[in-house]
Amino acid sequence: MKILIYLSSVFTAILRFLPAELSHKLALEGLNLLYKAGIQLIKNENEDNLVLLNLNFRNKLGLAAGLDKNGDYIECLDSLGFGFIELGTVTPRPQKGNKRPRLFRVKSKEALVNSMGFNNKGVSYLVSKVKNIKIKSKIGISIGKNFDTPIEDSLNDYKFCLEAVYQYADYVAVNISSPNTVGLRDLETAKYFETLIVELKALQDNLSSKHGHKPLLIKISPDITDKDLMDVARISKNNGIDGIIATNTTTSHVYKNFKGGLSGRPLFEISNKILANLRSIVGPEFLLIGSGGVMSKVMYEKKIEQGADLVQIYTGIIYKGPALVDKIING
Repeated sequence: MKILIYLSSVFTAILRFLPAELSHKLALEGLNLLYKAGIQLIKNENEDNLVLLNLNFRNKLGLAAGLDKNGDYIECLDSLGFGFIELGTVTPRPQKGNKRPRLFRVKSKEALVNSMGFNNKGVSYLVSKVKNIKIKSKIGISIGKNFDTPIEDSLNDYKFCLEAVYQYADYVAVNISSPNTVGLRDLETAKYFETLIVELKALQDNLSSKHGHKPLLIKISPDITDKDLMDVARISKNNGIDGIIATNTTTSHVYKNFKGGLSGRPLFEISNKILANLRSIVGPEFLLIGSGGVMSKVMYEKKIEQGADLVQIYTGIIYKGPALVDKIING
């Protein structure tokens, strides 16, 4: 088993010589082939049976949104042993995203810069992939707005997606923090945020009467101002939002030749600062998911020390392969 994990991580390293977006696709296809051949890379040896948000998680480690945008690889990703998998970000209508190249590696820093722009096959396609799926990992679905929807009308996109995915998700994440959709981060300001949350919460309550309560989480930016962070925390708590994901990618980086948000190792301390500040604001009971820059088990544990109840990885698995998942969940 350990040999297979090692070989899969070597394969991951070799793929880094290819264009970034192509290598990600090939890595997922390779993982899917192993799964279909009945080869399980990782056996979860230490299941926690942790109850948060009235959901039973087998461990605290999750996969962040962005790796499987359309739900095409759910079962093979579940076989790695994640406690939860976040799909998307998905929009009402399919969209191609920003022009290529839009994904860049900074190998020396174990980082990525991406300007993907919510490229996805649309919410209806994702629903078709998840509606009959049965896996051990909990499924989160990240929702967003189409690039050509004016910011003033973005509420309608989020409501459309929330209603479409609600009965099939274990939780829904509202992505208002991607730097790659023009104007999206304006939704983190009180001018837009309170209206968005009040309306989405009302829809959640309505849908709960039909399908039971499904937690609603907000994903925030690491570049959020102190004032906006206070407002987001206050409005979220006052309106019964179930949790916050901290954080998305950062535009505060030195790689100006690459357009987009930075993830990976350089994001770790930036996102941890937001996470720790947020925990001090919301108190000990409010659920927080720590995301950003986790490249080792030590860094995973640091997220928890900083206040995370659950932790997500993304760029770490791009650079380290399945071995990172095994080290975190099995030691």
